[in-house]
Amino acid sequence: MFAERGFHGATTQDIADVLGIRQASLYYYFPSKEGRARAGVPARRRRLFEVAKAIAAGPGTASDKLTRLIKAHLAPLTDRSDFVRVFLNERQHLPAESRRRIGKWSRGLERVLDDVLRDGVRRGEFRSDLDTRLAVLGILGMVNTVASWHRAEEVAVDRISAEFVRLVTDGVTRRPKARRR
Repeated sequence: MFAERGFHGATTQDIADVLGIRQASLYYYFPSKEGRARAGVPARRRRLFEVAKAIAAGPGTASDKLTRLIKAHLAPLTDRSDFVRVFLNERQHLPAESRRRIGKWSRGLERVLDDVLRDGVRRGEFRSDLDTRLAVLGILGMVNTVASWHRAEEVAVDRISAEFVRLVTDGVTRRPKARRR
């Protein structure tokens, strides 16, 4: 209901109707509509941050890592697209403490992406003139808006991530590796 009508547009009666329960029964499980909206959000955001850290610390080139980071960010669109849309569009209605925690993990994710991009610039995988901070913000902006058009466009997550990575790699001349003697 939140994905379809937004936080303010969805009533507790709408939610109860979808669940096939009485409106009053909702309050047995959640203290308020806000409580339902925030259920699970911090845990999922923290999990994305933990996955991102593991990808960045793992094997592969910076380009490989960036591709996996984007795929991990987009993965919930395939099985939890309503949750993603609600999170992106309605998170400002969460209590201040939840917003602070989410902000902390979001900044951590930005640092992870920035480290991967800087590594790619150092290794010559990404454009040497890349402003990594702007690239991080641009990448996150792009992946976060995919939820608004993903269903209509029917584009695979693999293709989306490949196209987004191309934005930071286009124009890079691959230097052959020096031969060891």
